[in-house]
Amino acid sequence: MSEEECSDAGIDKILSYRRVPHMATSGKLSIMKAQEAKELMETILGRKKADLAVTNAIVANVYTGELWEDCTVTVKGKWIATVGKGQPDMIGEKTAVIDAQGMTVIPGLIDGHTHLAPLFDAGEFSCYALKSGTTTVIAETMEAFPIGGYEAVLDYLESLSNQPIKFYATAAAMVSISRVCRGMPLAILKKLLKRQDIVGLGESYWQGLIQDPELLLPLYEETRRHGKVVEGHTAGASGNKLMAYLATGVSSCHEPISAEEVLERLRLGIYVMVREGSIRRELEALSSLQASGVDLRRLILVTDGIDPKDLLEKGYMEFVVQKAIACGFSPMDALRMATLNVAEHFGLDGRLGGIAPGKYADMVIIPDIKTIRPVYVISNGRIAARNGEVLVSPRKPVYSKAALASVHIPEPLKAEDFSLPIPGNVPRVKVRVIDQITDLVTAEAQIEMPVRDGEIKVDLERDLIKVAAIDRAHQQGKRFVGLLRGFHMRAGAFATSAAWDTSDIVVVGVKDQDMAEAVNRLRTLQGGTVIYAEGKMLAEFPLPILGLISPLPMEALAEKMAEIVAAAGSLGLPFANPFLTLMTLTGAAIPYLRICEEGLVNLKDGKTLGLIVESV
Repeated sequence: MSEEECSDAGIDKILSYRRVPHMATSGKLSIMKAQEAKELMETILGRKKADLAVTNAIVANVYTGELWEDCTVTVKGKWIATVGKGQPDMIGEKTAVIDAQGMTVIPGLIDGHTHLAPLFDAGEFSCYALKSGTTTVIAETMEAFPIGGYEAVLDYLESLSNQPIKFYATAAAMVSISRVCRGMPLAILKKLLKRQDIVGLGESYWQGLIQDPELLLPLYEETRRHGKVVEGHTAGASGNKLMAYLATGVSSCHEPISAEEVLERLRLGIYVMVREGSIRRELEALSSLQASGVDLRRLILVTDGIDPKDLLEKGYMEFVVQKAIACGFSPMDALRMATLNVAEHFGLDGRLGGIAPGKYADMVIIPDIKTIRPVYVISNGRIAARNGEVLVSPRKPVYSKAALASVHIPEPLKAEDFSLPIPGNVPRVKVRVIDQITDLVTAEAQIEMPVRDGEIKVDLERDLIKVAAIDRAHQQGKRFVGLLRGFHMRAGAFATSAAWDTSDIVVVGVKDQDMAEAVNRLRTLQGGTVIYAEGKMLAEFPLPILGLISPLPMEALAEKMAEIVAAAGSLGLPFANPFLTLMTLTGAAIPYLRICEEGLVNLKDGKTLGLIVESV
């Protein structure tokens, strides 16, 4: 139904919400105050008038699976007051009324697992979430913690607070290949878990737990002691290894890539998050699960991260739910996977996930249950978006000085800092090489290399270039230089400060001087992604907040990303998202050989290795 076809008795009141400076949304799951509860009861009993009413609606009841026709939903403050037939006593002269004219009202959508950093400013992101009908987001903090510890996480959480939508977060478990970043100190975790906006411990990779249980099990215990969830990451785990991991109290996983893997995990009692974002799109492959006839109440739809281009062109959670319907899931099941199922998993269902008295007034009006196209979005009882137009303004976060100066490399780097000298007069050496198998997966290759003028040099004929990781926070300037195959890079250097699971800058390159210039540019920018070749900057994307986040508008973010992709392609990189491929070279989650400032790390056993295997 178009905007013109909607009959709004309270149109002036509705439009008066436009350009609100920001909405008073703390990001925390508020406990209803006694006075609020009293006013809510008085409204329900007809003694006070509702602030907002949606009339002539079909309510999608996620609790019963019903489509409840000819309903009115009334709102007092940020809480739902009544749901059902009639309710004329609640509507007064000052009540803003939306006549839904038979359209369907659904709960506000929830993304149960995503990464806003790197890239997104929370305020800018919240506007695009609102357009999509998303009123709650569960984000990770694992990007901020290795950069500045507890204070950086507080900075990041502050940026998420008091936005037009609710942001919750998980504390970082910090499974890292870098020893200086590995593990969340228990004392810090205890402080974070006391916060209402922290809903659990973030994804903790199963290999890290199996290899070092003494590090992670106390964090799991503390999280459970606070009544919060331990989020899992079981990529590649099966059988007894999977069960050993889950037995420690892990509650979920977002890594299954086949219907068989989903079913295995559902049978073991955990929530399974199906990804449909920019990193992985798995809904179509996993939709065959429906043929098994299993209960879907522990299935959740998530993005696990989305890039600016997809957000602008496809949308956000409305796209995901619509695709689930297109893949054959019933509209009610698809809706539950992005509302009630998520809320129940995180223990938020007392206030979120459905349309009922005493729940947050987070609702979306759509044409019908099969058409997830938001006409109105109501967040915290306020009309926040209408036909794709956001009617509220986000809060602009204020970051600390430390967050704006997070790249600490004592001196500018020189070309010789990226050389690979070989001591002794040896003609050849066998070396370990990161072999880029796909855009994300790597393996270890052992290759003989000639020693020329006392050092190993790149070999473009064999697609062998250099890769380095430089610590920018803890052991400032410490670096390790290795070799990489599979980037197909013909010239220049490519560097970013947004390396996964570490406090490193990661850079790949053909010429040592270009690598030094690229890293030095990040030092000047205080973070970002740059591509440098033959004495010239081909593209740069500043990320000045924690070296991870940009304050730019979404359209500008998309343009910057496109510039990086184009510049990387001009140097030979074949990847659809070269930024993501570069970032993951330090990651502790994706197989198998990775790099940090200490050396090469094989994720199969967690051992840190050097470049040289043996002299030949």
